[in-house]
Amino acid sequence: MPRGYEHSGLTGAVIGCAMEVHSVLGAGFQEVVYQRALASEMARAGIEFGREVEMTIMYKGLQVGVRRVDFLVGGVLTVEIKAVGQLEKAHWAQAMNYVEAYNVELGLLLNFGAGRLEFNRLVNNRYSPALRPDNGR
Repeated sequence: MPRGYEHSGLTGAVIGCAMEVHSVLGAGFQEVVYQRALASEMARAGIEFGREVEMTIMYKGLQVGVRRVDFLVGGVLTVEIKAVGQLEKAHWAQAMNYVEAYNVELGLLLNFGAGRLEFNRLVNNRYSPALRPDNGR
């Protein structure tokens, strides 16, 4: 099984929650509104998550900083939320950099700002369980 697909049920459940949020709220709100609504939906669905989890950023095994990720789901998935009309390369790069810097297996980039929910699944091909810091768990 390719890396990350063992968590397809989890990513699918998060995407389903995000679709529900977008169907109710539509586009036009700030990211924090979608973040709060998504937290509510994931809690109702029984999904284990942390919101605005402070995670370490590693560089060659050294801690070089910290950043708050919108969501850390099940310890294996970061969720980065945007509320923009169109995703740009910089959004993709940011989300992928977080996945790699945090050394988590997967990421989701969700955009609530478009007419339809946009979701992109990111797989960390550099993931290494041996380098995994505690990251707040």
